[in-house]
Amino acid sequence: MLLAIDVGNTNTVMGVFEDDVLRHSWRIKTDARNTADELALIFQGLLADIAVSGIAACSTVPAVMRELRTMLDRYYPKLPTVLVEPGIRTGVSVLTDNPKEVGTDRICNTAAAFHLVEGACIVVDFGTSTNFDCISARGDFLGGALAPGIEISLDALAARAAQLRKVELVAPRSPIGKNTVESLQSGILYGFAGQVDGMVRRLSRALAPQDPDSIHVIATGGLATLVVDHSETVTRYEPELTLIGLRLIFERNV
Repeated sequence: MLLAIDVGNTNTVMGVFEDDVLRHSWRIKTDARNTADELALIFQGLLADIAVSGIAACSTVPAVMRELRTMLDRYYPKLPTVLVEPGIRTGVSVLTDNPKEVGTDRICNTAAAFHLVEGACIVVDFGTSTNFDCISARGDFLGGALAPGIEISLDALAARAAQLRKVELVAPRSPIGKNTVESLQSGILYGFAGQVDGMVRRLSRALAPQDPDSIHVIATGGLATLVVDHSETVTRYEPELTLIGLRLIFERNV
């Protein structure tokens, strides 16, 4: 059993693979203040009845990666471990101005997306930020776009507007909101769906000027389910895309 760990700014997603099948998955909040021993308590509680034979991890939070590395050395010293960082074989060529600044989750998503569709594609990752990752027909990471995420946009709106507040993110009765709650729901859900469709169309034309409709569009991330049903361009939803990428990268290095 392989344990895959994706540490994001807001949530940490963990999954256990048996060969290429995801058998278990969990989502917990990311706390950069957790120590290695506190992380071990969380992991051991979730994995109480599961025999793990290897571990793969990536992190966009340096403080957590430091404690995670300490925890793995202290509590799982005999297990094969792959931490996605410079020097690890990922199978992904990063064709950007500064490859070292690209988040490791985006590298994992690229590896997984190309494995699934075997062609040029765009990954839309709905997390703390909304990431648009462009992948070539050869599986290269070309770059993309970053936008504020759904939750932080809603938080900012509620904080800066005296008469507005956080609302449940569900589809309203109509795009034309008849009250403040419905108006916020319409603006957030349909507004972000429109942003995704607009960005995907623009990026697809840049990726494949002759045939932009040939580009696969994969949605992932904890907030993807809020938008994918309202998007006109998303062709596939893979909630555990980053974990799949971690599994593929682990297999390349062990």
